[in-house]
Amino acid sequence: MPFATRFAPSPTGYLHRGHAFSALTAFEAARAAGGRFVLRIEDIDATRCRPEFEAAIYEDLAWLGLEWETPVRRQSEHFSDYRAALDRLIAEGLAYRCFKTRREILDEIARAPHGPGEGPDGQVYRGAPLPPDEEARLLAESKPYAWRLSLDRARERLGEAWDRLNFVEEGSGPDGETGLIRAQPEIAGDVVLARKDVGVAYHLAVVFDDALQGITHVIRGQDLFEATHIQRLLQTLLDLPEPTYRHHRLLTGPDGKRFAKRDQAETLRELRARGVTPAALKA
Repeated sequence: MPFATRFAPSPTGYLHRGHAFSALTAFEAARAAGGRFVLRIEDIDATRCRPEFEAAIYEDLAWLGLEWETPVRRQSEHFSDYRAALDRLIAEGLAYRCFKTRREILDEIARAPHGPGEGPDGQVYRGAPLPPDEEARLLAESKPYAWRLSLDRARERLGEAWDRLNFVEEGSGPDGETGLIRAQPEIAGDVVLARKDVGVAYHLAVVFDDALQGITHVIRGQDLFEATHIQRLLQTLLDLPEPTYRHHRLLTGPDGKRFAKRDQAETLRELRARGVTPAALKA
């Protein structure tokens, strides 16, 4: 399959230097391989995504000199695709309804920590389906729930293949991980696949879209390295192709902290406004 990679930002704020570095890294890799560069808008979080941020993404990337395939896939327009993938996992008994609130999840983690994951200290949640009568009662009460992936059922389904889950890392993880790496989905716990207010969660949407768009190389920052473990499991359960991974270093500011939207990192729009050129930024 021809080389294809992507840059997949979420329009929840304006792009900064870190985004520019990641986009340019992927774009230049595609150009060097004579392959495809795909731009995808990951806008499934309707509460935080804004049209003005999406418009700015196109403007900023064009300013950097990037070109991409059109039309651009916007995840918010394809919830039915993700629902079909979720329905398959549900039908195979690999997903279950979880009615616990975020507070209840964290309390349960605190009582029985399992390892690195979603808790305040990096713990994960492992649950199980409720008895049918209790689930029916909660549904009748219209209690909100999330669909979670059952690692226990996934392990049963894969059998010995569970221990053969791996991925190829051509870049490096945060601790220098590279080469053939054994996937360890258990470090993520029973991840959320979908919520009532959001039709799909990140992990399910991203593996579906990477397969649909023929992505052969996932090039992204080391902050997403750990996500690879659970994504490899989802790819296997859904019979999706396995891409090669190439995680890159993260840019940091003078304070040693990586550039991040939440820290109000200087945006590409602000850099442009004060006269910084694309060539100067790249240098």
